[in-house]
Amino acid sequence: MLYRHVTQRRQANKRASSQARWCWHGGMKDRDGAEERQGEEEHCRLGPQPVVLDHTSGFEGLLFVDDDLLGEGSLNVKYQTCILSSGFVSAGKWAYEVLISSQGLMQIGWCTLNCRFNQEEGVGDTPDSYAYDGNRVRKWNVTTTNYGKDERLVEKDCAAWRLHGEPTVLIALAHIFNHFAPLMCKVYLVEDVLMNFLLGILEGGGSVDEHPLIQQLLDLFWLLMEDYEVNECLKQLMMSLLRAYRFSPIIPDLGFQIHYLRLTTAILHHEKSRKYLLNNVLYPSVTPLRVKEAGLEELIPTTWWPTHFDKEGKDEREPKDESADERLRRRAYERGCQRLKKRIEVVEELQVQILKLLLNNKDKTTGEASRYIFLNKFRKFLQENASNRGHPTALCPPEYMVCFLHRLITAVRASWDDGSRKSPSSVSSEEAYVPPQLFYNGKVDYFDLQRLGGLLSHLKKTLKDDLASKANIIIDPAEIQNASMDDLDEDEESGAAQRPFGAAAMGGALARPSWLSSPTLGRANRFLSTAAVSLMTPRRPPTQPEKVKVRTLAVEHRTEDDIEGSHGNDGLLLGRPPEEPEQPMADKSLLEIVDGIVMMYNLSVHQQLGKMVVVADDVHEYAVALKDTEEKIARCPPRRADILDELQKSQKVFAEKLNHLSRRLAWINATIYSKEKMLDVYWLLCVCIRTIEHADSTGSLFAFAPEFYLNVAMNAYSALKNYFSPANSMEELPGYEETLTQLAAILAKHFADPRIVGTDIKDSLMQALASYVCYPQSLRAVERIPEEQRVAMMRNLLAPYEQRPWAQTNWILVRLWRGCGFGYRYTRLPHLLKTKPEDANLPSLQKPCPSLLLQRHMAELLSVDKDMAASFLNSVLNQLNWAFSEFIGMIQEIQQAAERPERNFVDTRQLKVCATCFDLSVSLLRVLEMTVTLVPEIFLDWTRPSAELLLRRLAQLLNQVLNRVTAEKNLFDRVVNLRLPGLESVDHYPILVAVTACPAARRLSHTHTHHTHTHTHTHTHTHTHTHTHTHTSTALQAEAGSVPRIIKPRLC
Repeated sequence: MLYRHVTQRRQANKRASSQARWCWHGGMKDRDGAEERQGEEEHCRLGPQPVVLDHTSGFEGLLFVDDDLLGEGSLNVKYQTCILSSGFVSAGKWAYEVLISSQGLMQIGWCTLNCRFNQEEGVGDTPDSYAYDGNRVRKWNVTTTNYGKDERLVEKDCAAWRLHGEPTVLIALAHIFNHFAPLMCKVYLVEDVLMNFLLGILEGGGSVDEHPLIQQLLDLFWLLMEDYEVNECLKQLMMSLLRAYRFSPIIPDLGFQIHYLRLTTAILHHEKSRKYLLNNVLYPSVTPLRVKEAGLEELIPTTWWPTHFDKEGKDEREPKDESADERLRRRAYERGCQRLKKRIEVVEELQVQILKLLLNNKDKTTGEASRYIFLNKFRKFLQENASNRGHPTALCPPEYMVCFLHRLITAVRASWDDGSRKSPSSVSSEEAYVPPQLFYNGKVDYFDLQRLGGLLSHLKKTLKDDLASKANIIIDPAEIQNASMDDLDEDEESGAAQRPFGAAAMGGALARPSWLSSPTLGRANRFLSTAAVSLMTPRRPPTQPEKVKVRTLAVEHRTEDDIEGSHGNDGLLLGRPPEEPEQPMADKSLLEIVDGIVMMYNLSVHQQLGKMVVVADDVHEYAVALKDTEEKIARCPPRRADILDELQKSQKVFAEKLNHLSRRLAWINATIYSKEKMLDVYWLLCVCIRTIEHADSTGSLFAFAPEFYLNVAMNAYSALKNYFSPANSMEELPGYEETLTQLAAILAKHFADPRIVGTDIKDSLMQALASYVCYPQSLRAVERIPEEQRVAMMRNLLAPYEQRPWAQTNWILVRLWRGCGFGYRYTRLPHLLKTKPEDANLPSLQKPCPSLLLQRHMAELLSVDKDMAASFLNSVLNQLNWAFSEFIGMIQEIQQAAERPERNFVDTRQLKVCATCFDLSVSLLRVLEMTVTLVPEIFLDWTRPSAELLLRRLAQLLNQVLNRVTAEKNLFDRVVNLRLPGLESVDHYPILVAVTACPAARRLSHTHTHHTHTHTHTHTHTHTHTHTHTHTSTALQAEAGSVPRIIKPRLC
C-alpha cells in the first residue's frame, strides 16, 4: 500500500505564487510512543530507505511554492490535491512523511500503485484507495462510513513525534544551533538586518519626506554596488515588506501595516529604485488587509444588529419602538465602526500615495517615466486576467482587485485634476470619459475581448470606408489579409461582409462566439500582439488632415510619443471623428488607465461586490432566527424544561454568530461599501455613460466599442442599487436623477440597436430594461427621456415576436400595463400571499407601477401603423397558441405520471418549464388585454383588412383557454390540486382573470364605437363573451377585497 497526502478545499486566504514550489516539512509518527534504536529499526525494516514525499507524483493541478516567494503572486486552490509519499514498516510501526501546513481539510490515505487521481477525485474516491480522518471518525472508500474511535489522549497515554529515531525537540533546540549556527553568522539576511534598519529610521514619526537618509542610502547602493547586487537586494527587501504587511499581526491601530507601508513609500520615492521595482517586482502593488485578525473585538467591543422588521421581513431603518438599551448599543456600535473606518483610512491613504508615485510622469532623468512603465504593466496584468478566466488559480484574487480598483481610481482622479489645473480648458475628472477613437485607431490593445459589432477583423473589413471618411484612418491591408488567411470561418465572414452592415446585424447571422474558447477569434486577433505601428507623415497643412495608415500596436512596442503624441501626432487620440468635440485632454496616458479600470471592474470586481452582500444577508437571517427563538422562549411553558434548555442553547449559538457577523459586517461596510467606495463606483458609471454617448455619436463606428462598457454601466447601476448599505442612499448621489435618465436613454436606444450583434450583450440590455421598468424611480427616468427616443423604444417593443427573442419584450409590455388591467393590481398572486417569497427584492415582486405615457405611445403607434398592428397582434396570438399548447401537453404528462401506481418522481426541470409556459400564457393574455383596451379599433374597425381575422382568432383562443381551465375536475383542475412544488404559480385565478379581461374590455369599448356597421357586428361578439364573463365570474372573487374595476378603454 502507498500513502497519499490529501488537501481538500484549501481556503481562499491561503495564497501563494504559482511560479515556485511548496516548502514541505516532514516528520515520522511513532504510534505507540516507544523509543527504539535506529539499528533495530533497520534490522526489521520493510520499505524504501528514503521516506520522502514524491514531488513528481502529483497531477498537473498540484502546485508547489517556495516559502521565500510567498506573497509575490496569488493562488486560490479550491480543489483536491494529492501527493504520493513513500513509507516503511518496522516492528509493527508505519513511518511516513506528513506535511502540516494547510488551513483546509487534510487526510492520510492508502492506495494501490494503479490509482490515478485528478482535480475531481482524490484518495478515498476510487475503489482501490482508502482515506481516514481520525478527527471526524470517518473512512472514505467511494462512500463514507464510520471507522475507529475519536483520537484523543487520556492521562496514562503519551505520544511522541520522531524523525528517523531522533526526538523532534532537538530540531527546535540545540541540534540546529550546533550544526548551522556557524553558517548563519556569515549570512546577510535582508529581512532581519536591512529592513529592520530602515524601519528604525522611520520610527521617529513624521512624514516620509522628513527622512532623506533612506534616499541617500539608496543612492549609495546604486553607486557602490553592482546592478545585479542592488537588484537582488531590492527584490528581497520589497518581498520581505510585502510578507510582513500581509502576515504580521493586525492590532487595533494597524501600526505594523502602517509602518511597512511608510517604508515602502520611502523606497519608492527613490527614482531609480522605483523604476526597477516597477519593471521587476511591484505588481500588483496594493493588497487588502486580512479580516480575521483585524482586532475587531477591541475596536468594536459592543455589537448590534437589527431587531425590528416590517411586514415584508426587511429591516426598519428608524424603528419607533426602539428601547433605551438598544439605542445605546446601536450608538456604541456606530462609534466603533467610525473608529475602525478612521484606522483603515490611514492605510488606504498610504496605498494611494504609493500609486501616485507609480503614476509620476515627470521622472524622465533616468529613462522612461514611471507612469508609462506602470501603464504597460497594468495592460499586461489585465490581459493575463482576461485570458485566464477559465483558470481561477492564475487570476488575481477578486478581493485584491476590489482594493486595487478603489485606490487606483483615487490616484488617477488626483493626477487628472492636477493636469486640469494646469490646463483649465481641458476636461476635468468629473467629466472624464474615454474618447471613441481609442477603440479603432490601434493604439490600445483590447486582446480578444468582444466588440459590439462582432469580430475586430470583420469590422475592419466592413467598415474600412467609414474609418477612412470619418476618422481619416486607413487600415493597413496586411492586417486584413493576415486576418482573412488565418480565419477558418471564411464562408460565414465573407457572407456577412457582402451584406449591408445593418442587415447583417438584424438578421442575426453574426452570432457571438465565446471569446474564452473560440479558436476563430483567437486566430483572428493573434496578430494584434506582434503588429507594429506604421504612420505616414502628413504632407498637407494641419487644417487638411492627412489620412493615416495604421496597424495595431502591441503594448511592449509603444513609446511615450505613441501615447501622448508629438509633432502633429495625436497619440492615443489619433483619428478623431467629426462628431467628437475638440476638447483637450490634460494627460492622454490617463485615458488608457481609466479604460483599464473599467475593464478591471468587468473582470471580477462586480462579482466580488455581490459576494460580500452575503454577510449582510446572514446578519439579517440570524437576527430573524434569534428574535423568533426569543419569542418561543417567552411562550415556552415552565413544565417543559427540556424544550426551554434547547431553545436557550439555540439562542446562545445565534447570539455568538451575530456577534461575529456584526463585526465582520462593520469591516466590510468600512472597506467595501462605504460612502467613498460608492462614489467611486458612481464615478465609474458616469464614465461609462459618457463614453457610450460619445461612441454612439460616431454612427457606424460605434460597433468598434468593446462590450464591457455596456456591461459595466448596467452592473455598476445594479451594484449601487442593490449592494451598498441602505445608509448610503443612491438618491443622495450628485446628479443622480440625470444619470438615471442618461442610463435609461442608453437602454431604450441600444436594446434593439442593429449595430450590436452579440447575443449575450443584447440579452443583457433587454434584461436590464425589463428590470428598469419595474421600479418607480427608474420607470420615471424612462419617461423623462426625449419623446423621439420613447416612441422609438415602443416601436421596437412592438416589432413582430417571430424575429427575435420575445419573452423579455413581452415582460416589459406587461410591466407597463400591470396596475391598470382587470384584476391586475396585485403584487403577488392571492393564493401565494400566505407563503414568504425567497427574495422580496426581485423585480417581478415589486408593486405595480404602470406608465400611462408609454401606453399612450403604444396606442398611437398601433392606431397609425395598421401593418405593424396586424403583424404584432398576429405574433402575440401565435406565441399564445404555442405557449398554452405546450402547457397543456406538459400537464398531461405530469398528470399521467402522478396517477401511475408505482413510485415515481416528476423531473424538476419539467415542472419549471411547465410553470414558465403558464406564466408566458398569462402575460401574453395581458398584452392582448392592453391592446384591446387601448386600441379597440384594431378589432372593431372593419375598414382595416385584418380586423375580422384578428377578432376571430382572438375569440377562438379565448374559448380554447376557457374550455381547458374552467371545467370542474378536468386535467387542469386535477394538476392544480396536486400542489406540486415548482407549480405554485399555476392556479385558476391568474389565467381566468386574464381571459375575462379581454372580452370585458371589448364590451366597454362597444359603447364608444361610432360606426353603425361596426356596432352591429360588435354586438354579436360582445354578447358571446359577456356570457363567458358570467361563466367565470365566480373565479374572479378570489382576489382579496372588492372585485377590481375595469378601467376606461382609452387612456390617451
